Order: sequence, then C-alpha cells, then structure tokens
Amino acid sequence: MEKNNDVLHTTNKDYIKNSPLGGKGGATIVFLGSGNLATHLSLALKAAGEDIIQIFSRTQEHAQALADKLHCASCTSISDICTDADIYIFSVKDDALPNLISQLSEHLSHHPSPNTHHPIFLHTAGSVPMSVFPANTPSPITHHPSPNFGVLYPMQTFSKDRAVDFREIPCFIEASDDDTLELIRQLSSRISDHVQEASSDKRKKLHLAAVFACNMVNHCYRLAEKVLEEENIDFSLYQPLIQETANKVRELSPRKAQTGPMVRYDRTIMDAQIALIPDERTRQIYRLMADSIHEDSSETKSK
Repeated sequence: MEKNNDVLHTTNKDYIKNSPLGGKGGATIVFLGSGNLATHLSLALKAAGEDIIQIFSRTQEHAQALADKLHCASCTSISDICTDADIYIFSVKDDALPNLISQLSEHLSHHPSPNTHHPIFLHTAGSVPMSVFPANTPSPITHHPSPNFGVLYPMQTFSKDRAVDFREIPCFIEASDDDTLELIRQLSSRISDHVQEASSDKRKKLHLAAVFACNMVNHCYRLAEKVLEEENIDFSLYQPLIQETANKVRELSPRKAQTGPMVRYDRTIMDAQIALIPDERTRQIYRLMADSIHEDSSETKSK
C-alpha cells in the first residue's frame, strides 16, 4: 500500500472500534454525484444499513431524483454540503474530481465539526490515483479534522434503471493508512463478497482491461446491430450467440475460446465481409481486429 507520511493523516485507532462501521452499520455518508455508479452504490450501501444523509449534484433534478430513492437530503451547492459526515464519496467524472475535492476541503475548513475522528474521502474511479486527494486537500484543514483518503472501485458497468447484484461485483480498495483501509474494507464487505486491495497503478490496469472487456465489446455489439438494421433483422436473434460467447470464457481462456475466419485468416470470407461494410472507419476496425485475432491465435499455436 502506498503511503506518504508528509501529506496523509493518521486515523484515531479507537475510531475503528467505536465507529458505526465497527458495529452493525450506520456510518453517515454524503455522496457527491448522482450518476449511474453513484445511484447503484448508494442504494446498495443504504440497503446494507449505512446512513446516506445527503446527495450533492450540480443538477437539482438529478440530485433530488436519487435523494428521493434514498429518503435523504439533496443540494446543488458546495456550501450546503453537510460538514459532519463520517464518509464523503466522490462519484463524478474523472476530470471533475480535483476541483470538487478542493472545493469540499475549503468548505469543511470554514465549518468546525463536532466529530473528533477524521472523515474519510473516497472516490470510485478506476483510473484516477489516490494521490488526487492530498494533491487537492490543504494540510491541515482549519477547524476540522483532516480527512483520510481512499478508493472504492466497483468494477462493473452500471445503468440507472438496470438492477445489479452488488454482492457479485468485485470491489477494489486502497487507502492512505492501514486503519482507513480496514474501515473501507468493512464498508465494502457489507455490499460485496469480492473485496480486494489494489494499488492505484494496478487499478489503472484493471480499468483498462475493463474497457476492452466491456465498453469495446459493447461497441462491437452496436456495429453488429447497425449491419442488421440495414436488413431489418432483429438484434435479439444474436442473444444466444452473445450468451454462449460470454459463457465460454468462464471455462476457457479468451485465447482458447476464439473461433471464426480471422483465426485461420480466411481471406476469401474476410474480403467479402469487408466489401459489405459501407464506411471506411468500420472497415479499418474490421481489419485491425482481424490482424490482432490472427496474430494472437498464431502465437497460441506456436507455444
């Protein structure tokens, strides 16, 4: 676990024993963000017994919609954020994190807190290092216990209106110190059966792999859908194929599961398919994928 004792603050060890997380839940939590991930994570924590007390979002409609589901307060201004919460969870766009962290730290510095323990600042991003917190937080925060920092990254694709089983979602955690790591582990374990520690560098690779395994795969579904739309063919006919493709990699490595004309580099079929593609960008994607699949398959055969 990475530490920088010059900028990170230690947690009172008694807080672990006396904190809400040390009992049956009930930590007071403020969410900064109201998007897909924030929605699912906040609802999961609420169901696990944690006390979500406020939702912050720049858009009132979004803040209120999530707050209504959680039966808590909402706000759109930093100056209205509760200053005595146990945990502040930042679940916003990556490029919004630094400024938001700085603004919240400044807000807390002007409001004395009755808490004697240090609040915890958490973010949920896959590719943002934990160092975003000390880089944007004054040390110390005047009139307020300085925050400890951490990351809780649930590796899943989220859509607001689609239910997920959070207990099956891998959650990767990191913290500024051992005590805070234990608190984040306790919090994460209330909602997931798959909690692992991962450094910022490792988490970046996890996120990169997730982009390949999820976002790019889904875009391939979209490219397939566009081909089918030209002939008014229902995309749902491909659900069995998609399901079997996903099921195979539960038992085989992706390398061993790969099939099709690109593996054997059947130029007759591939050239005929490329001729059916109307735009150059998609043709380029096809060619790049074909070369990558064939090269990877050839490496497998040579081993």
